[in-house]
Amino acid sequence: MTAQSSVETTGTRIAAFFDLDKTIIAKSSTLAFSKPFFDQGLLNRRAVLKSSYAQFLFLLSGADHDQVERMRAHLANMCTGWDVAQVKAIVAETLHDIVDPLIFAEAADLIADHKIRGHDIIVVSASGEEVVAPIAEALGATHTAATKLAVENGKYTGELSFYCYGTGKVEAINSLAVSENYDLAASFAYSDSITDLPMLEAVGHPTAVNPDRNLRKEAASRGWPILTFSNPVSLRARIQAPSSTTVAATAAVGLSALLAGAVTYGLLRRKR
Repeated sequence: MTAQSSVETTGTRIAAFFDLDKTIIAKSSTLAFSKPFFDQGLLNRRAVLKSSYAQFLFLLSGADHDQVERMRAHLANMCTGWDVAQVKAIVAETLHDIVDPLIFAEAADLIADHKIRGHDIIVVSASGEEVVAPIAEALGATHTAATKLAVENGKYTGELSFYCYGTGKVEAINSLAVSENYDLAASFAYSDSITDLPMLEAVGHPTAVNPDRNLRKEAASRGWPILTFSNPVSLRARIQAPSSTTVAATAAVGLSALLAGAVTYGLLRRKR
């Protein structure tokens, strides 16, 4: 096996599947993006305040299945009617002032190690495909699997054509395994959340990264490795001579965090 190919002697290939938020990305930039989205009229003041508080609760305690389902519904409702081009423009215009996207240095090194070993890198995220793909490309990923938000006439319709969450992630992984000839029993997966247990169970080498309480308990009971990533670094610092692709990916990090974090408004109802 060489660094250029993940083909084993069996003729199959090996992949490393990475969750994005809190596994590769160190923290959400939701709070930073609330203001420019508010300034451009996409969010009102009440939504900004609720989003900020909900994100705080989410980072403290994580979210269970029911909470995430409410987040999904809120995401769809919140984005209904948003102009896709406007959203991308806002992120691009405000990026240099308020966001220096951070990734865990340990995650970047782990990705590099898998590449050296000839493994394909797959970023699997519940965030929107249009924001996950450029992030994954900047990180040197081979493929992405992400949620697909329906768009009609350049605006979000409020519908999700594919929800890359829970068993949806397994569906995406199995599809890639067939099309790319991956040996899942020999492949790897990394995540921080108990909601990604199906993804971790789908491969032969699962690892918990900065796990929430439930995933930590599950990983310990199964003897899975548990990693702690604690050294965030600038994405720019990891990629020399940033290209337009890198800049686009940097913007996408912020947008992905905004879309993923703002939906945590649903947590407020649960807390109340």
